Amino acid sequence: MIRLLGGRGASAVAGILMLALGSSGAAAQDLSKINVQAAVQALDTDTPAKPLGQVATQAAALIQKAVVTTSTAVTLGNGTVVQAQPAKSVTVKLPSAIAAEVAWLQKAGWPLYALVDRFAAGAPLDEQANCIAVAIYHEARGESLEGQLAVARVIMNRAASGRYPSSWCGTVRQPWQFSFVNPRTGDIPYVDQSSASWRKALGVTRLAVANAVPTLATDVLWYHADYVAPSWGRRLSMVQKIGTHIFYRS
Repeated sequence: MIRLLGGRGASAVAGILMLALGSSGAAAQDLSKINVQAAVQALDTDTPAKPLGQVATQAAALIQKAVVTTSTAVTLGNGTVVQAQPAKSVTVKLPSAIAAEVAWLQKAGWPLYALVDRFAAGAPLDEQANCIAVAIYHEARGESLEGQLAVARVIMNRAASGRYPSSWCGTVRQPWQFSFVNPRTGDIPYVDQSSASWRKALGVTRLAVANAVPTLATDVLWYHADYVAPSWGRRLSMVQKIGTHIFYRS
């Protein structure tokens, strides 16, 4: 009982019972009329305690974004209670939080490979970010992490440029742009999601989407492998070679 109520709560209960049982008319008293809970709360209130304040406000702001309102249940004609609509999954997106954490970790001396490993696991990527991860996996899994970040940046730059489809998935699936995509059907080859390459692609994607690690400028829209020489490369300005990929701007 003492563990459950706490020191002051137990003392309050003991005092109330002593008063009730110690009088000459103890047998006639109705203990059910004594509000034990109210007495304990009154005596056991920690008046110096302070509210959570700003910390609680910040936590509530983060949680609020992850709440989805759905109708819970309906009753069918036969009396069966079922869920009104399927529960919606929620992907929590906190790119600013990732960027802030990365900035702090970089000041602490974390290299890129450690950052990628740190963010290889986390909340599931949404459809658009997943398209970037798939492109990294197929286009650059043999490249350095810097090279993989650069490929992600090109996809994001294209989608924002007005010259290509405005979504990341649309940019990735655009016919004749990325060699791993079937230009006629838009089909994408299998991804081994148990592989280390996929984990790296996830980590790189989270860093790229959060703009947490500096990479190519926003006007870099093209690249090709160094073992090919497409004619369009001669019309563009070379920016940088990272691994086997050469990157360009117009």
